[in-house]
Amino acid sequence: MSDTTHDGAVSLSAPPSPDDGLPPAALAAKYGLSVSGARPGLIEYVRQMWGRRHFIMAFSQAKLMSQYSQAKLGQVWQVATPLLNAAVYYFIFGVIMNSGRGMSKEVFIPFLVTGVFVFTFTQSSVMAGVRAISGNLGLVRALHFPRASLPISFALQQLQQLLFSMIVLVIVAVVFGSYPSLSWLLVVPALTMQFVFNTGMALIMARLGSKTPDLAQLMPFIMRTWMYASGVMFSITVMLADKPSWIADTLQYNPAAIYMDLIRFALIDGYGASNLPDHVWVAALIWAILVGCAGFVYFWKAEERYGRG
Repeated sequence: MSDTTHDGAVSLSAPPSPDDGLPPAALAAKYGLSVSGARPGLIEYVRQMWGRRHFIMAFSQAKLMSQYSQAKLGQVWQVATPLLNAAVYYFIFGVIMNSGRGMSKEVFIPFLVTGVFVFTFTQSSVMAGVRAISGNLGLVRALHFPRASLPISFALQQLQQLLFSMIVLVIVAVVFGSYPSLSWLLVVPALTMQFVFNTGMALIMARLGSKTPDLAQLMPFIMRTWMYASGVMFSITVMLADKPSWIADTLQYNPAAIYMDLIRFALIDGYGASNLPDHVWVAALIWAILVGCAGFVYFWKAEERYGRG
C-alpha cells in the first residue's frame, strides 16, 4: 500500500481496481452507461415523439407567428403571398399564353389559385425541411430531444399556413360559381394525405440538408422544375394532348399533381372526375404512406449524427 522514496518521504499507491483491463463496452455495461444521444429503437423513438407532441405544436406555432413579425402587415402575408403569385401566374399563363384553354374563366381561375396554394404547401415544407437541422444547430446541440420533431414541426407550420390560405381559396371558388357541397369534405382526406407526404419529404430533406448545406441553394431550381411538371398553371392532359400519352400519364401520377387535382375536384364544380387519372385516391394514399414512412425511418437512421461535426 505504501512505498518509501529515496528522500524518506512516504508515497501512497492505490490498490489495483477491479475495472482495470475492462474494455469500454464492458465498463459501460457494468455500470449501466449509455452513449449520449444514441439512437433509440424505432418503437421507442415513436414513443418519444409522442411525448414531445406539445413541443412540436408550440414550436410550429411560434415559427408561424415569427415568420412575418418584421412586416407591417404581419400575418396578412400568409395569404397575400400565394395570392399575388396566383395573380402573376394568371397574367402570364392565363392572359398572355392562354394556358387555360379548354376551361372557362369560372373554372380556370379557381383551378390556378388552388394549384398555387396547394403546391406552395409542398414546396414550403420541402424547403423548410432542408434547413430544419442545419438552421437550428444551437437547439440541436443544446437539448436532447427526438430530432425528427424539427422537420415535423416545420411541415405542421406549413399546414397551418395553408389553412389560412384556404379561406381565400374558398372565397375565390364561391365568387366564380362553385358553392359549398358534400364534395368539399373530400378536401380533408386529400390534405391529410398531402401533409403525411410533405412530412416524409421534409424528413428526407432534413437529413440530406444536415450534411450538405449547399442543397438549400439547389432546391429552388428543383422545386421550380417540379412545379412546371405538375400542372399548377395548366391542365396536363390538354397541354400534352399532341404528345405521347405516357408523358401525360407520368406527370399526372406525380404526387404534387395528384394532391392538387384531388382538391380541385373537391372544390371546383366544373372540374370533373374526367380530369383525374385512374385510381387517383389509391395513388394518393400510396404516395403518403410510402414517403411518410420511408422518410421517418430514413431520418431516424441518422438520429445520433445530427449536430455533430
